[in-house]
Amino acid sequence: MPDEPTSHRDFAVLYRATLYPLRRYLTRLLGNPSEAQDVAHDAYMRVYPVMSRQPPDRPAALLYTAARRLAINRLKRRSISPVSREELRPESAASSTPGVAQQVMARQELDLLEQSIAQLPEGCRVVLLLRKIEQLSHREIADRLGIAVSTVEKQHARALRLLRAAMERKLDS
Repeated sequence: MPDEPTSHRDFAVLYRATLYPLRRYLTRLLGNPSEAQDVAHDAYMRVYPVMSRQPPDRPAALLYTAARRLAINRLKRRSISPVSREELRPESAASSTPGVAQQVMARQELDLLEQSIAQLPEGCRVVLLLRKIEQLSHREIADRLGIAVSTVEKQHARALRLLRAAMERKLDS
């Protein structure tokens, strides 16, 4: 697939441009930020294979349509069965899922991480995202960006160092 790198790049651009607006839109529809995040994730998972095969003319419209349909289906399921069968089982009463406070803290840390990544120098941010999100090797990143592998290694190390420092500062304050 000669267009694969382009489709990955197009998807990454779509993801960065739509992540927060899509979550806000879905939160308004569903009334629950956690459900909105789940539906957004599912929508991205549905759009990615489509973009890999044939890049659509309007990828954001495709994403929002998929997200809206998923949200509507979730709302329908919620109205049909407001209490799940899982919640009715006695063994589910002592759940190992994190409590509300832990979930809120985890979301706040994720938001801090996303803000810290956005503030990285562009070269470091691009290398970090290619490495961690697209899971490319240093060699693949170097080939894609047309830079030396040693430069990729240095930018990756610098990105991790800057992120660690930024997160420590933000979590300590």
